[in-house]
Amino acid sequence: MNLTRLSQLLLAAILVASSAGAQEEARQAPFYIGGTGGAYFLAEPGELVIVVEKRDRNRSGRTADLRAILVGPDRRVIQDVTIPDDRRARGSGLGPVQTARLSTRVERKGVYGLNITVSNDRYGDEIAWGFQTNAPHYLIETARGHRDARREEPIVLLDPDQPRDVCFLPRSGPFGIEITGLPKGVEEAAVYDREGRQVALLAADSKGAASGSVPAKSGRDAVPWRLHLPRGQATVQIDGVTRWDDDDLYPNLPLWTPNAESWFPLAENRWLLAPYSRTAYGPPGSQAEIAFEVYNNADRKRTIRLELEFPGESWPASLGESKVALAGKRSAKVLVRYTVPASEARVHLRATPEGQRQFSTYSTLTVKPGRAPAEEPLAIPLVLKPYQHENEQFGYLPDFPRTTQVYFDLENRPFLNTEGGIATWRGGRWAETSLRDAVTSGDEGLARQPFSSASNKVAFDGDGGVYLLGRGARRAALLHSTDGGKTFAAWPIPPRQGRSQSFDLEQFSGHNGGDGPPPIVRFTQTAADPKLIWRRINDLELFVPEKQGGRIVIGEPILISRQSIGLSLHSGSPSTIVSRGTKVHVVWAEATDPADRAPGVPTYVVTYDRRTKTLGKPALVGHGPPANDVHNTPSITMDSRGYLHVLAGTHGQPFPYARSLQPNDSGGGWTEAAPTAGQPRQTYIGLVCGRDDALHLVSRVWRSGEEPFPASSCATLAQQRKAPDGDWQPPEALILPPLSEYSVFYHRLTIDRTGRLFLSYDTWSTYWFYRTDQRGDRRAMITSADGGKTWKLVSTSDLAGGARR
Repeated sequence: MNLTRLSQLLLAAILVASSAGAQEEARQAPFYIGGTGGAYFLAEPGELVIVVEKRDRNRSGRTADLRAILVGPDRRVIQDVTIPDDRRARGSGLGPVQTARLSTRVERKGVYGLNITVSNDRYGDEIAWGFQTNAPHYLIETARGHRDARREEPIVLLDPDQPRDVCFLPRSGPFGIEITGLPKGVEEAAVYDREGRQVALLAADSKGAASGSVPAKSGRDAVPWRLHLPRGQATVQIDGVTRWDDDDLYPNLPLWTPNAESWFPLAENRWLLAPYSRTAYGPPGSQAEIAFEVYNNADRKRTIRLELEFPGESWPASLGESKVALAGKRSAKVLVRYTVPASEARVHLRATPEGQRQFSTYSTLTVKPGRAPAEEPLAIPLVLKPYQHENEQFGYLPDFPRTTQVYFDLENRPFLNTEGGIATWRGGRWAETSLRDAVTSGDEGLARQPFSSASNKVAFDGDGGVYLLGRGARRAALLHSTDGGKTFAAWPIPPRQGRSQSFDLEQFSGHNGGDGPPPIVRFTQTAADPKLIWRRINDLELFVPEKQGGRIVIGEPILISRQSIGLSLHSGSPSTIVSRGTKVHVVWAEATDPADRAPGVPTYVVTYDRRTKTLGKPALVGHGPPANDVHNTPSITMDSRGYLHVLAGTHGQPFPYARSLQPNDSGGGWTEAAPTAGQPRQTYIGLVCGRDDALHLVSRVWRSGEEPFPASSCATLAQQRKAPDGDWQPPEALILPPLSEYSVFYHRLTIDRTGRLFLSYDTWSTYWFYRTDQRGDRRAMITSADGGKTWKLVSTSDLAGGARR
């Protein structure tokens, strides 16, 4: 008996053995596909059964445990199971069939999700998997881990003994189909519309490849379309389904099914409600409201009907409106108002598009009496779980703009650069100013034009001035406010030509800063290396603005280097500049000739003297491995005595650390660069200096073979501390990610004027399936008032309460 027949009998037996509500035959024959991702099921009340099947391909010898997570419409985790590696030797071929049964009692209609990941294999190359289900409507979303390239999600079919269909929503315009890896004997593949009309015929060549295009004039009304393969072994690319152009209607939604009858309109209803769930706390009897977002992902105006459903007895919760009319790709906020009950209660917010009764789903609001755990110190590390982040675990509901990190002026008032503007605590509330309207003066050519942020950093001067870097329609500018961020004047940065430009300005990192405008650096890319994607060559220039008669004069650029590797600020947000008095210190890393086999990016510091207007000699302070990698942006800070502290950037290796031998001077010698403690595999520096001159570092650090992923590896967000004149402590994990393999945290570490640490982060998993499911980000912020010994989630009281009176 062959394995395909064996798997059919085994899966049928599992389904029959389940309860009466799940005894229907499977809706599709067993199938195998490659890649990771998962599936979505539009489930009706009754029992939902999904049987996941896995076979190891045993191509590399890596341990490939398949993790299957079943979640409800509100992303409540229902089951989390693992199908282990078969432990067969590398090169031994397809392993035996292994299965896992997931099931739940569906109380109310909605879209359930199945998340598939594989240990040590974020692209799903080591396994063949598939599923059977009693759900009549489902779609597969092939969604691997990210690559450092334009996204593509080829559909990999691994059923050479069976005919197979790929059913999909066709692009409205012309599109191409490419098929490779067809078995011998397959001469053609055909494309049909929903009514069975043949739209295209793709002839296979002798190498098992077939391709063709479909013109725009072909009708799109009968969907889904169906690509039929006489034998189900192939790799399939379809424009608008597995790869996308910027103007595609549903970019990055690789949805398909092997069975046309299972199709349901998920793409146009993606993210219909957000968030999927909210947990709130409060004193019993108090009144509050929670905002949900209704989103229309279709390209046409639609009306979405809304209603509340109580799983048990009703309690005081109400909806402000029963329907929302939305243009295509638009959203609206709806409020659920409630009175906090005496005991935990839930209510479901249901959304149903008018004229599309087939589709309906819901979000869940859970309200609990009492004080939220988010207000208490955290147990470190904070262990994020799949679909259970800060709100689900702790009732965290940030009451401040959380789009980026926070900075504090000289009076310790909080400011956040919201990318479109600036937010601060003013008059007992958060006040946000849009840069589109706030630039009212400055250079005559820039006043009253809309600006956007060119950096998420905020700087301050001794006169209470607030500074941002902005981009207008014509050029970059330093934006200056003298009224606490209500209005800004724009002062242009001298332009220059270049492929791309990035900017940084000095921000407070513990003991630095001057009375005047912040110094600025500009990186202008002049070359790139097609053989080494992370090798960039940039001109690095310094600007030292001055106040002159009510104006700010940016000054001419001062060339620092023509070999800078560039700037990477998305995570860590490292400091490239610190200053004190007349001295301005700049740190950077350089590209080298690959033939030189440098031990890392050479990292330099140079000092500019404002008074004499002279640039000193660059000092080489260390090398950050590997060479020619733009990830390796270094960071500089300064202690209370003026000594400079530098970490050279690395990509997966310990940061080399060096300190200046003379205060406020990069030319007086440096300690020999030495790695931080514990030999961590670290990247992305966030570095500040405390009031006691202790150094605080937060970076991404890899760990392998440890909980919660003992069979794999994961990236953590970790802290390190160096006492004054002491050694670096080994990394201590602060945040553990919800899934294994690659993660990045987009973290930014800042410090207020009293020495409190603030860490903003947004956990980003490599897996597209997990990330795409969440509309928007999950950015959170934690703070420590004791040098990193304890941490808590941030609220407005933490930000506004520290202002000096």
